[in-house]
Amino acid sequence: MGDRRQQRNRPVLVVGLGRFGIALAEQLIAQGKEVLAVERHRGLVQKYSDTLTHVLEADATDIEALRQIGADEFDSAVVGVGTSIESSVLIAVNLVDLGVKHVWAKAINPTHGKILKRIGCHHVIYPEHDAGVRAAHLVSGQMMDFIKFDDDFAIVKMRPPKDLQGKTIDQCQPRRRHGVNVVGVKSPGREFVYAQPDTLVSPGDTIIVSGDVTKLEHFAESA
Repeated sequence: MGDRRQQRNRPVLVVGLGRFGIALAEQLIAQGKEVLAVERHRGLVQKYSDTLTHVLEADATDIEALRQIGADEFDSAVVGVGTSIESSVLIAVNLVDLGVKHVWAKAINPTHGKILKRIGCHHVIYPEHDAGVRAAHLVSGQMMDFIKFDDDFAIVKMRPPKDLQGKTIDQCQPRRRHGVNVVGVKSPGREFVYAQPDTLVSPGDTIIVSGDVTKLEHFAESA
């Protein structure tokens, strides 16, 4: 248990302070993580020196520069560089060669992502694509939030469809009728509760639903 807690509290190396990198670094810090940010452009280093606890000016495409800042001592590193595929790949392969256990990297397209995976990058992120998919679901229906996982499985936050309003989960039978599971219900002014067969769903509630993406879309369209 102690080892797991120690792993969660280990610092994270973030390379590149563009919009993605700075948002990531700030969120990690907000979650109580210690972050070392590395940026090659002096202006960005100066800009965020007061916002981030540890910011260093270095060229991460140079493996010796990474060694000098102790990159090989990190378990997790994120490559936020996306505008230059060459730089992104060089930084990622340097981190892999240094033995960083978990290297995350931003990819701007599938080809970029394929290269990153081929060189040994452990996790590839497509922030623009993922944001576009999420936004499409939010603007086209009743969904308030949308998180997709592998194999077309997703969890969504949404307003309850009319045939759920004023009824219990057992009366609505969302799994049998729609192929989705109502995981929880949040009523205004009340705490979130895990859905039980006798949980009543009111018109003003927010519900958390899981299931196949296509079935969730049909379920949301019935709202």
